[in-house]
Amino acid sequence: MPDTIRQVDYFYLVVSNTTGAGAKMLQALKDAGVNLLAFSGFPAGRRAQLDFVPADAAAFKGVAKANRWKVVGPKRGFLIQGDDRVGAIADVVGKLAAGKIGITALDAVSIDGRYGALCWVAPRDFKKAARLLEAH
Repeated sequence: MPDTIRQVDYFYLVVSNTTGAGAKMLQALKDAGVNLLAFSGFPAGRRAQLDFVPADAAAFKGVAKANRWKVVGPKRGFLIQGDDRVGAIADVVGKLAAGKIGITALDAVSIDGRYGALCWVAPRDFKKAARLLEAH
């Protein structure tokens, strides 16, 4: 199966870096039936940044509004998926480097012969990156 690279909307929040802060938000999304294509959380000083890539941006925004979350976005990124192989991410990074596009962040994981990655580039480079990656 060939790799798929698709353009996705993502949202982020900066929250207190306390035990359970992210769990509470994820539970609210679960209770509302909001499916996430990806989620990432990491510390930012005494706070934490939580990145959400929802399958349905409108549904995510509805939950965020109902819970009065201070959401930033939508912003744009790429969701990359495919059969795992040596150099899968190197191929993607190489295409962007050849196009002189720097990567803001990239997270990747492999499991059971498949891999997935999230890739962020500067907003000014997004359209060019989408063309280079043949993202849909």
